[in-house]
Amino acid sequence: MLRPHAAESSADIRDRVLKARQIQHERFATKRKVRCNAQMSSKDIKTFVPLDPESEGLLRMALSELNLSARAYDRILKVSRTIADLAGAEKVDSTHLSEAIQYRTLDRQVWG
Repeated sequence: MLRPHAAESSADIRDRVLKARQIQHERFATKRKVRCNAQMSSKDIKTFVPLDPESEGLLRMALSELNLSARAYDRILKVSRTIADLAGAEKVDSTHLSEAIQYRTLDRQVWG
């Protein structure tokens, strides 16, 4: 708000969301009960959200420092997969994971 910068238009955001939904549709085409990242089981998360060592360390630290539950762990990974999809990234990396952790932290502060 303090510095002028080009904001992403609503149309551009809509296009990114539609592309992300298409990616998820294709990802889960063979899964009967899963249509989007939010519906992934723990087994699906292991398959579709593999983490590199740096990301694993980041998540391990966040779980410890923030005292997060197993449910929160799964939710962070689902959200990070969605963030990666919105970015058009094939794999989840530490930037996607960091953003998801920030959302979880904010969620706890606001609602918790």
